Amino acid sequence: MAQYESMSRTKILSLETLSPQDIEDEAELIPLMTTDDEEAIQKEPVPDELPILPLKNTVLFPGVVIPITASRDRSIQLIKAVNKGDKLLGVVAQQNVDVKIPESKDLYQKGTLAKILRVLTMPDGNTTVILQGKKRFETLEYTSETPFFKAKVGALEEVRSDDSAADFEAIIESIKELALKIIAQNPEIPSEASFAIKNIQSNAFLVNFVSSNMNMSVAEKQKVLEEDNLEERALMCLKQLHVEYQKLSLKNDIQTKVRNDLDQQQREYFLHQQMKTIQEELGGVSYDEEVQEMRERAQLKSWDEQVAKHFDKELAKLERMNPQVAEYSVQRNYLDLYLDLPWNTFSKDSFNLVKAQKILDRDHFGLDKVKQRIIEHLAVLKLRNDMKSPILCLVGPPGVGKTSLGKSIAEALGRKYVRMSLGGLRDEAEIRGHRKTYIGAMPGRVVKNIKKAATSNPVFVLDELDKLAESAHGDPSSAMLEVLDPEQNTSFYDNYLETGYDLSKVMFVATANSLSSIQPALLDRMEIIEVSGYTLEEKVQIGLRYLLPKQLKEHGMPKKALQLPKATMRDLVAGYTRESGVRGLDKQIAKVVRHFAMRLAKEDPRDPKLISDDLEAILGPAKLLRNMYETNNVAGVVTGLAWTRVGGDILFIESSISKGNGALSITGNLGKVMKESATIALQYIKAHTKDLEIDEAFFDKHNFHIHVPEGATPKDGPSAGITMITSLVSSILNRKVKNRIAMTGEITLRGKVLAVGGIKEKILAAKRANIKEIIMCHKNEADVNEIPKRYLSGLTFHYVHSINEVLSIAITKQQARSTKSN
Repeated sequence: MAQYESMSRTKILSLETLSPQDIEDEAELIPLMTTDDEEAIQKEPVPDELPILPLKNTVLFPGVVIPITASRDRSIQLIKAVNKGDKLLGVVAQQNVDVKIPESKDLYQKGTLAKILRVLTMPDGNTTVILQGKKRFETLEYTSETPFFKAKVGALEEVRSDDSAADFEAIIESIKELALKIIAQNPEIPSEASFAIKNIQSNAFLVNFVSSNMNMSVAEKQKVLEEDNLEERALMCLKQLHVEYQKLSLKNDIQTKVRNDLDQQQREYFLHQQMKTIQEELGGVSYDEEVQEMRERAQLKSWDEQVAKHFDKELAKLERMNPQVAEYSVQRNYLDLYLDLPWNTFSKDSFNLVKAQKILDRDHFGLDKVKQRIIEHLAVLKLRNDMKSPILCLVGPPGVGKTSLGKSIAEALGRKYVRMSLGGLRDEAEIRGHRKTYIGAMPGRVVKNIKKAATSNPVFVLDELDKLAESAHGDPSSAMLEVLDPEQNTSFYDNYLETGYDLSKVMFVATANSLSSIQPALLDRMEIIEVSGYTLEEKVQIGLRYLLPKQLKEHGMPKKALQLPKATMRDLVAGYTRESGVRGLDKQIAKVVRHFAMRLAKEDPRDPKLISDDLEAILGPAKLLRNMYETNNVAGVVTGLAWTRVGGDILFIESSISKGNGALSITGNLGKVMKESATIALQYIKAHTKDLEIDEAFFDKHNFHIHVPEGATPKDGPSAGITMITSLVSSILNRKVKNRIAMTGEITLRGKVLAVGGIKEKILAAKRANIKEIIMCHKNEADVNEIPKRYLSGLTFHYVHSINEVLSIAITKQQARSTKSN
């Protein structure tokens, strides 16, 4: 079957003309249908069988006249055969316009009876036929497909409302009004079209005429044609007219706005050209010169093809911009960032392991594990030049040198050093940056620090990683996952940068005081290295080797102006500091140095040597340290060991007994786990009264009270279990606890002692408190063996399996001052 195309569609088949103007000399063949014409057509019968002409791009409505071009022999045969006879044929739309040779199944079931008004032979040899729709029909059965389609058909009756009904009249008036508005606003539609609309008398023909010429798809027009109810068909037509009118109004508004914008742009262009000429005359910098300078700088960059392509695209965008608009400076700053970043620029690593070890030892005392890990990394990097940098996380109490270690690592490696403090960071955009569409947008702090370092492989210290906080602006710790993942940070995406940046060669060193507040996924990406507190002897050495020379230099004093003997430094550490690190010690030494600076300024002739007796005059009386051991004269007071964020500490568990009915009271701002340990301790004693030589009736006549001093400080954890049970047994039996003994360990109802953590910190706290013996679980012996021997000097360890062993070691036979009420 031949393919049909509507002739001069823009003039006849759409609302852009609403009048067939193509064949001006045949205009008398295309009349506007009157009411009488419509009644005459309705009375005409529909033949039982009709030749069927498929239409590809349009739908023929009753009363409407359209030209059709037939370009294939099959179609021409049908038209010639019908034109010789009664000139009647059936016109049916094709369902799929892509089907070149349709079959009967490819045609809609309902169509329009049409009459040939004229057949014309065009100059190009094609045959054009002018058809007028008559009545709607439905195909019942196709009887022939050669030489053209023939089918048995049945007429479709049209359901009509009362033409005088108010609703129907309103719909018809609305259709006329909208059609006239469209004609008036569309300059491509001739004014004669409005004359045609105004002179249509038949309501049915008006609906068909407008529907035929609207810009609808074949499927939408077919849906209108198949509607039997004229009022519903009119409603469908009105809805589509509204859509057309809205589109046309929007199109006109856009054209008006564009025209105004173009006028404004032309005006700004001429003004800009004048300003450019004036600037050049005055010797100012030309914007073209800035762009050219950027292009020259870009040629020196060693970035990859993707980044270069993106930069060229953004630079071309800058060239097209008016320099006077605000977006110009935003775009220029964006390109400046690209040019300032050290794309694939790396500093050369120093592989002198002996020198690196000396630098690390020079700047930090102790920290052997950290130093060993850095030297190992250097050794492997020396063998393999393409190894990715490790991501280390130094965990320990404040003041032990975690942050300052980053500078030493950078110097040992020969790399640049940058530091980013994460404490209190709440906005994810601080890590990933803002999208540059926002006002005041800027890159994230990671990219800014890389720009500051001027190399792509610095030592990058992420300080206080555990202080990241989640807020309504996002979770920064989740954004850090990409930064600290060696598999992902090869292409770290910054929202401002809009492209990936390689962070895989950066050596990240994170610091934290505690791992409890760090995401498990973040911990999994880092190599955890614990940095414990310092012993008294280590603090003395750090004070003499590092802190005192530093303070003398900062205060502008010669080295001979202050002599601090080792014994005096030991008394200073023991009497005026209480910490795991040395930050407090540094402050106390600074006070001493300031005092001697005042002497030097006054030309005081006194001896520059500082002895222990002079400390009180300078620093005041020695502090009464609350972590010093207390006597064992009172029953029920036992020394426990605890771990805190600032290192290890000792705490005292007190218990007392009063008359009552066996109730247990717990005070001291204790957490849920610690309260449970107290309950377990009392229940174990009740269950083993025979083994402990305690009268069972004792528990029915007395109340028990456990207290942990310093009630303003929250406390929790299971490690005070054996301390609590020892305190209760001591109070019940009224016996002394062994002198200068401390303990840590979790208990179970079966009497077992379980292992706990923070062993090194607890041992250091015990040494500061002058403890001589420590009781702990036998499984913690492995933790003790990992600690250097210098930390363990002067301590005796008792490794136990059960509570009975704890009590046999800690409880003496000596009677103490009773805590029981008479």
